[in-house]
Amino acid sequence: MERTIIAEAASEPATSPQHETDVYAIHGADPEVLAYAMAKYSRSSLTLKESLREISAQRAEQFLNTFYFQYGHRSIADLAHIPFAIERLSLLAAISLVDEQRWDGQERSTRYQDFRKSGWFTPQLGVETDPYNAAIKALFAAYDQVGKGMLEALKSAIARPETMKPEAYERTLKARAFDVARYLLPLATNTSLGQIVNARTLETQVSRLLTSEFAEIRSLGDKLRAAASEPAWNPNPEAPRDVKAAPTLVKYAVANDYQRETRALLTQAAAELMRGQPIDSAPVVDLVEADESLEVELATSLLYPHCHFSYRQLRANVSALDAPRIAELIALGTRHRGRHDELLRAFHAGAALRFDILMDIGGFRDMHRHRRCTQLLQSFTDLHGYETPDAPGQPTLAAAGLEATYNSAMQAALAAYRALKGSGVEEASQSAQYCLPLATRCRSLFKMDFAEALYIAELRSGVAGHYSYRRVAWEMYEAVRRQHPSLAGMFRIDDVREPVDLLRR
Repeated sequence: MERTIIAEAASEPATSPQHETDVYAIHGADPEVLAYAMAKYSRSSLTLKESLREISAQRAEQFLNTFYFQYGHRSIADLAHIPFAIERLSLLAAISLVDEQRWDGQERSTRYQDFRKSGWFTPQLGVETDPYNAAIKALFAAYDQVGKGMLEALKSAIARPETMKPEAYERTLKARAFDVARYLLPLATNTSLGQIVNARTLETQVSRLLTSEFAEIRSLGDKLRAAASEPAWNPNPEAPRDVKAAPTLVKYAVANDYQRETRALLTQAAAELMRGQPIDSAPVVDLVEADESLEVELATSLLYPHCHFSYRQLRANVSALDAPRIAELIALGTRHRGRHDELLRAFHAGAALRFDILMDIGGFRDMHRHRRCTQLLQSFTDLHGYETPDAPGQPTLAAAGLEATYNSAMQAALAAYRALKGSGVEEASQSAQYCLPLATRCRSLFKMDFAEALYIAELRSGVAGHYSYRRVAWEMYEAVRRQHPSLAGMFRIDDVREPVDLLRR
């Protein structure tokens, strides 16, 4: 079918017939200039080629200052995509960095890399520095011992098939051994990652990082903003000029008073509501049925990230309040909201499926990648205990002679955490979380629709995956099967209770 086009005056003749769709890739334009050029589609009949030829970086800045900052046209920033390398940051900071619903990137894998080479982050702890570093060193020593011991146990238990090359056999079992050893990596461990985000996500990311309670994370926000504003690294040494990725779009990114003030209010409200109550025991996965009012869900969701109680236990307390008090709790979430502040993530309410998940931090980092759902994460603590990396089909820690080493290392790490937490020094108390190993259980709430639940269950139950998240995926499926049995047949799921071929990748 031909397209009829009414031609308008342009700066140059059309380069293709007017009845044909023209498609071309673009390379080499500055991100902000490209965003301006694409935004001009709504205000000009020029082609993108014509627009890019006439736009300068100065004109792009003038345009963005007007339409992005003054008129609030934030969708323009969606058009500027910027790649970043973020290297030598702690696992704790990395979890915070990637906690964006619009985010694309890759991080170093604990399955395929030996993290003894990474080093770790040490906060400003004063007299607590030596005990802190001693605790981290002890965890790395146990990580090394458990990794080597589990590799030998796996070799003893699993013979190499004649059809498998020795190097492939060694590499595959080493990855399985790292899967076990990673439970001992502390949150202080350095990692590296790359991200490609649009400028709108970058602005909210920087603002959120600058609002963090952790000095390392606040510094990370400053460095991201600077990296977007300063000349970017170019692999081509003969590049004609320096390019600044997004100097205009991030220049006003500052700490978010709305988030900071609201965090304090909700933390206090959660403490008052749940004062004196013990944390109830909870399953690995709890599919909390949506039988409460929208008001109760909103109030519960707002409080959830600011305590360590399960959603079900917290909801029971909120439901017992009268309507005016529930309305007051919801109002805390908007009291300090500025003109351009997005609502807190907790306001994303109404999803039919809500999974309250209690799992090890290492496994959560894999689940954290599922951004099509709404995730509410509680802070890391020792209150939920820790996981042991035993899985069907592989040698247990006890069978490998590593159980005492593992438990001793975990107990020592938790003791170091508690010592820092109770030190009376604010910075040390806050930084105690860096001592927690990835085996430590954390709680998070995942809200989603049915399609996402099926996708996560199918993908994460696969036999090549880590047992930690395979178990969570299986429990998600089981929870849906119990509550909605007619839908269970739609899941193409691998039963995680069955031993797997550990040489299968």
